[in-house]
Amino acid sequence: MGIKKYRPTSPSRRGMTGLTFDEVTQTVPERSLVRPLQGQSGRNAQGRITIRHRGGGHKRQYRLIDFRRDKAGIPARVASIEYDPNRSARIALLVYADGEKRYIIAPLGLQVRDTVMSGESAEVRVGNAMPLERIPLGTLVHNIELYAGRGGQMVRSAGTSAQVLAREGDYVTLRLPSSEMRLVRKECMVTIGQVGNVDHGNVKLGKAGRKRWLGRRPTVRGSAMSPRDHPHGGGEGRTPIGMPSPKSPWGKPTLGKKTRRNKATNKYIVRRRGKRRQ
Repeated sequence: MGIKKYRPTSPSRRGMTGLTFDEVTQTVPERSLVRPLQGQSGRNAQGRITIRHRGGGHKRQYRLIDFRRDKAGIPARVASIEYDPNRSARIALLVYADGEKRYIIAPLGLQVRDTVMSGESAEVRVGNAMPLERIPLGTLVHNIELYAGRGGQMVRSAGTSAQVLAREGDYVTLRLPSSEMRLVRKECMVTIGQVGNVDHGNVKLGKAGRKRWLGRRPTVRGSAMSPRDHPHGGGEGRTPIGMPSPKSPWGKPTLGKKTRRNKATNKYIVRRRGKRRQ
């Protein structure tokens, strides 16, 4: 896995980079694990746009991913490492001893023909899944459950990992990729290792069209609009965005405005992200 550069045959090619896809071993997905996927273009069930600047892009099919890793005690062989258009990480096709096939997020270092397992009896090895209470301190993990049996919800993007820091009572302390430290129940399942495709964040798209292939539509700066279209608009020449704080197109505070509303889980956050370490 690595980054490839292009010859500057045009202005857009200059500085453009892409992934080499060296780790991908199969280009056609497993047919039984593929479902149709219809793009929503940022619209909710009422048809209103709730996420701006989305739409278009290449057609995709959804790959069913096993986030629960609930097939305990049965070894599985890694049949292939594949590309998934719906996420930044690669996915691995597992073939279990009983013949069942499932996709998982491919961790860094997982190779074809490797054997992985889930459950309390599994070894502490890359790709294996087990409860947090069985994992040694200092281990890097990903695909972390917040509620036992619900499936992994945290640390699933390319190159990310969390670290097991402490264990006390029914909870385990994890350091998340954002540097936030959080308590998670000891019976929650996690997968050993760091998520693969670590060079994903180093890719330079190089041109606007490549962004459109991903389903991202153009974004116009508020300061380039008129006052009737955006609170940042208007003025002679280039003007600052003003006080007391930057605004959204509808006049709501943004750029740093806290949006977290779930106070019930505040007790599980040991240290918030962005705070300087003591």
